[in-house]
Amino acid sequence: MSLWRLLGMTRLEPREEPAEEGHIVREIAAELDQLEDAEARYIACFSYILNRVAHADLEISPEEVAQMEKIVQEQGGLPELQSVLVVQMAKTHNRLFGATDNYLVTREFNRMATRRQKLDLMGCLLAVSASHDGISTAEDSEMRQITKELQLSHRDFIALRSRFRDHLNVLRRNS
Repeated sequence: MSLWRLLGMTRLEPREEPAEEGHIVREIAAELDQLEDAEARYIACFSYILNRVAHADLEISPEEVAQMEKIVQEQGGLPELQSVLVVQMAKTHNRLFGATDNYLVTREFNRMATRRQKLDLMGCLLAVSASHDGISTAEDSEMRQITKELQLSHRDFIALRSRFRDHLNVLRRNS
């Protein structure tokens, strides 16, 4: 089962790709299909939410992409090529359908994740946001919204965010 289908997404019309590149992508997709449905859904939601925050300021930097790939690889236990593919799929889908799917995907993650996993995700969101020019006001606001959608407290958010205090753009400008 593909990650697209797990999230209830439909694929865009396929375009021509070089034979070698297409072969690699098909191999990675076949390996992802080997994951248990629950594990694949978790990784897909996790990746999508990372992209949601990275895209909050309407730009996803190469530094943010690299950080997301690293996090997905570590958190999902995926090989590097699979994490690249998962992040790219989530990035593309978020860019195209983010406004309508943000809440739905986060609600799904909320249903499947433990409190510890939700807090870990929030820490990862802060790390992605801090990876390029600090945490923007838009990213900070998006993370506050996600905190609510994950039914975490404001105190939880502030405790996590305090570790990234030096990366908050709003505090940098006033210093």
